[in-house]
Amino acid sequence: MKPKYQVIIDDIKSKILSGDYNVGEQIPTESSLQSMYEVSRQTVRKAILELSNEGFLRSEKGSGTYVSNQYRSKNSGSSHKKTIGVITTYISDYIFPSIIRGIESRMNEDNYSLLLASTNNDVAQEKKALEMMLSYGVDGLIIEPTKSNLYNPNIAYYLSFKEQDIPIIMINAFYEEIELPYLCLDDVQSSYLATRELITKGHTQIGLIAKMDDLQGKYRMKGYIKALEEAKLRFYPEQIFSFNTETKQTLSTDLKDFLNKNRETLTAIVCYNDEVGLEVVHACRQLDITIPEELSIIGQDNSYIAKNANIKLTTLTHPQETMGRDAADWVIKKLQGKKDLQSNTYYQPVLIEGETVFER
Repeated sequence: MKPKYQVIIDDIKSKILSGDYNVGEQIPTESSLQSMYEVSRQTVRKAILELSNEGFLRSEKGSGTYVSNQYRSKNSGSSHKKTIGVITTYISDYIFPSIIRGIESRMNEDNYSLLLASTNNDVAQEKKALEMMLSYGVDGLIIEPTKSNLYNPNIAYYLSFKEQDIPIIMINAFYEEIELPYLCLDDVQSSYLATRELITKGHTQIGLIAKMDDLQGKYRMKGYIKALEEAKLRFYPEQIFSFNTETKQTLSTDLKDFLNKNRETLTAIVCYNDEVGLEVVHACRQLDITIPEELSIIGQDNSYIAKNANIKLTTLTHPQETMGRDAADWVIKKLQGKKDLQSNTYYQPVLIEGETVFER
């Protein structure tokens, strides 16, 4: 359990970093803070002293305590080397090492430092990561949104970056409610190409597995529907399997139930990504469903697991390292004063044939 003075420090710091308390604004009096946090005056004073030492507050004798932005110069002044913050949902899994490798390679060329954080696709962890980046005083930020298809309670932090003119670019997805530049795979096209490939191979009963708390899942469903509609194939709601970050824990079991229910009808599945594609492969083996003869499977993202699994997944490309490099390049050019930089980029996917699609 946190000490009481630390709770006050964290809360006031959050309010400063999110813009609830503006620079130069007087914070509530010591007695008000005592009431707000139900603590002693000594605890309040300890918190204020700590925040003042860190450069978040300044006290004026006989006047009160005010919000300061000294914390920015304290951190940025410690080194002449510029630092770019990078926040991704995950760091060591799936396609993320490749994206980070691309970011690092570009930053090294111009001698920039990297400050890395991950959110595990959790908004509370995203809040901590954003606060860390603002407290540190990063010169720019590359971020992959957390649960991008849902309302995000951390919007105020993004607006703080914008207000401070700190270059910020999003990768893989974006928040539809804020105007910020982004680099994304064309997720609609990726799922469209996957579904169309199955249709051209004679499949008419095609399922979809989509992760619906991320924007990628929403757009990949859109591509799937677009291909069915174009081919004049019926959309069956029962052939859609959706999950989210929390229910991913039971994905293995839930997929077996889904495959069992649709065993007599489904001949193919478009998967949210390669990771899910291989989960389907694993479930099929447990259920004695042969791949691709009984069930064809297409993943997405052309991850290392699609190439190195004991069955080579049919999949679609993702820019990975190129996206990372382009994101770092955008931030560096912005910091160098370049104008008219492209604000939104969509990378076009290409189908890569594997061993998991059968022609009917």
